[in-house]
Amino acid sequence: MMKTAPLSITGNQFIREGKPYQVISGAMHYPRIPREYWVDRLKKARAMGLNTIETYVFWNVHEVRPEEFDFSGNFDVAEYVRLAQQQGLNVILRPGPYVCSEWDFGGLPAWLLAYPDMKVRTVDARFLAAADRYLTRIGKELAPLQASRGGPIIMVQIENEYGSFGADKDYMNHIRQSLIHAGFGESLLYTADGPDNLVQGTLPGVLAAANFGTGEAEKAFGALAKFEPGRPLMAGEYWDGWFDSWGEDHHRTDSAQEAKELEWMLRQGHSVNLYMFHGGTTFGFMNGANFPEGPYEGYAPQTTSYDYDAPLDEAGRPTQKYRLFRDAIARTTKTTPPEPPTPLPVVTIPEFHLNDSAALWENLPEPIPAEKPAPMETYGQAYGYILYRTMVRESGGGELVLEGLHDYASVYVNRKLAGSLDRRLRQNRLKIEIPQSASTLDVLVANLGRVNFGSELQREGNGIRAVTFAGRELTGWQVYPLPMSYVSGLKWKSGGETPGPAFRRGTFKLTAVGDTFLDVSDLKMGIVWVNGHNLGRVWDIGPQRSLYVPGPWLRAGENEVIVFELNAMDSPQLRGVTDAIWKATGAKK
Repeated sequence: MMKTAPLSITGNQFIREGKPYQVISGAMHYPRIPREYWVDRLKKARAMGLNTIETYVFWNVHEVRPEEFDFSGNFDVAEYVRLAQQQGLNVILRPGPYVCSEWDFGGLPAWLLAYPDMKVRTVDARFLAAADRYLTRIGKELAPLQASRGGPIIMVQIENEYGSFGADKDYMNHIRQSLIHAGFGESLLYTADGPDNLVQGTLPGVLAAANFGTGEAEKAFGALAKFEPGRPLMAGEYWDGWFDSWGEDHHRTDSAQEAKELEWMLRQGHSVNLYMFHGGTTFGFMNGANFPEGPYEGYAPQTTSYDYDAPLDEAGRPTQKYRLFRDAIARTTKTTPPEPPTPLPVVTIPEFHLNDSAALWENLPEPIPAEKPAPMETYGQAYGYILYRTMVRESGGGELVLEGLHDYASVYVNRKLAGSLDRRLRQNRLKIEIPQSASTLDVLVANLGRVNFGSELQREGNGIRAVTFAGRELTGWQVYPLPMSYVSGLKWKSGGETPGPAFRRGTFKLTAVGDTFLDVSDLKMGIVWVNGHNLGRVWDIGPQRSLYVPGPWLRAGENEVIVFELNAMDSPQLRGVTDAIWKATGAKK
């Protein structure tokens, strides 16, 4: 590739190719979009008038185990960057190591939690060594794609919103030097924080950007200008929507107000990164969780859908917000963007039943003996479920207490459900009855998404840490890791009700493929695979009651659906519809 001029700063302006340059960017994350649709979404970004795409790089998908890296398939971030360039787009890279993004553990790999005393996002030597190794490997993939070497990468962020977590300048300087060592020093380095966290999260001599939401632009840019006078002003994230959490209502924001505010920012000459341009889907187990402070303090896991009320909906279709933003950008830049590409096909699927079932109890792996239970990361497990089993020798009633429950436990006595405990509701104790001596106690724990923001990051770890019954600690456990990365080799039976928890299976046929939304209203709580692809989580508390199914994951002819459902049910039924289904929960906003 031929060298091109990178982005630089002269006074209060960005400069590129010797001329003032305004960054008009939108966030869009490669793992949240099927690889087959990357070009479609990038074309739609150009057609809205964007000149730049911003993406995080997600450590936990690239280094699943220490020193084992994966950049294949949907994780081929270098190809994503190259495709952006082919569509005439610059790239803002946000490699972390921490990214937040409503992503499990803020993008940090779960295996870090195997060291319970490690302090992430600090100068803990073990964390820095792991982060340095990761950033060096990311540099091999992406440093050659910087604008200075002919690629599209013009800016690289140092860490992410560090001011909302800490104020350790030694840590931030270390990450800056690690990025430079990885080869990213040829790009414009910057930090991004909320206006109230600029002092804590920034570094001297490094460009600062501000993150803020609807209606806050004028105030946020005023704070940024006061903090960093005479420098270019940029919205590192302009939140043009919001994410959803289980048990809360689906978020909608004011598109007209946001379009007006976007136009105001552009007319002031400010640079802007829309968060999000296209949210997409947090497939599989990758959703994160909040742990907010204040009156609503507590664990709040996020939905699989990352629709975000963005200009493109979850299926990548332009919305009214897209059209309003496109017009605003065209008016201020006085350019006519290209037309969006042809809409992608959409299909419906008639109702079909999940007639086959496979009880979890009959499909367990070999157990790991343990005197006391421990979080799943201790056993080398990152996601899914984990089952803890022991024998209770004495009959009678009492209170069962699960210490360190993360995140949702179903408790069974002799395979009969005794009750459930939910971290969201601060539950960790349950009155149970042991009917006879030598009864089997099973505690099935579901990982619902690790905290991705705030100090609670330091206290994650999925599963349980100790169990007491009637005041006595229970020991002598068998632990069954259930990462749910497999859905083959199960012992299926047809027809009839199978007690939960169990796998359920059904099929449907298509003559032509296209995108669809799987209506999961008949399910209660679990996960869904289609043709081996993990679509994500199901929970009847809402707001999400459908799962996006990308057309490339379907096939003409027979398609297979497998569900893992915690609850007993008789032949549940599903169908495919053209639009997402949202359930009003009545939650406080």
